[in-house]
Amino acid sequence: MQKENIHQFFEWLDKAKTTGAFVMIDKDYKWTSFDVVSKLRKITKIQKIGHSGTLDPLATGLLLIGLGKATKELSQFKNFNKTYYAIIKVGATTKSDDCEYEEENHKDITNLNSNVVIEVIHSFIGKILQVPPKFSAKQVEGKRLYKLARQNKNFQIDPIETIINSIIIQQIRLPYIEIIVDCSTGTYIRSLARDIGNTLGVGGYLFKLRRLKIGEYNVENALKIEDFSEYYAKI
Repeated sequence: MQKENIHQFFEWLDKAKTTGAFVMIDKDYKWTSFDVVSKLRKITKIQKIGHSGTLDPLATGLLLIGLGKATKELSQFKNFNKTYYAIIKVGATTKSDDCEYEEENHKDITNLNSNVVIEVIHSFIGKILQVPPKFSAKQVEGKRLYKLARQNKNFQIDPIETIINSIIIQQIRLPYIEIIVDCSTGTYIRSLARDIGNTLGVGGYLFKLRRLKIGEYNVENALKIEDFSEYYAKI
């Protein structure tokens, strides 16, 4: 279901309850992906609901949600490329590689210039290796990394191979760098932000993240949870 088809909401809901259906949701800031699923369960009274891929709580943007029998088809979206809008802040790091924790390891950035930043960013385009963030949902020996990290446990994270198809630089206003990234599934934009900052020699972390696209599915056509609730209330 998309915004332009909202007048067909009733037909869509009936389909969701019988044969299953999909909906694109624009996730709010600080909501977990499970929060979205839980809210939809309460609204629709449909218990079998899932999503095609998690989005960090501090990120906003597109989630593809399957309801009812459509949950069996969610796997078709898992290998789709993703597109993100991101703001990187350089000159400092955080434990989580995003804004969840306080800044630390502050570095002077007065010697940085746009040409150097552009060169470094472009060096990350293509097939790369990246180490997932310590505070992530990735599992090590059956345990989520973020749970181990919050317990101050020591653990080894193996690098993963991923593909950065393109990076469009929107704006450079140091210490902030705005980019749009098209990448393969499984890419950690927090790791990309951290690695760009480290390559620049001053550290960096992900200041803001918004998922714009999953394959050809665009967040511009997605519904906010409050929009969904509003239409459902009219039944």
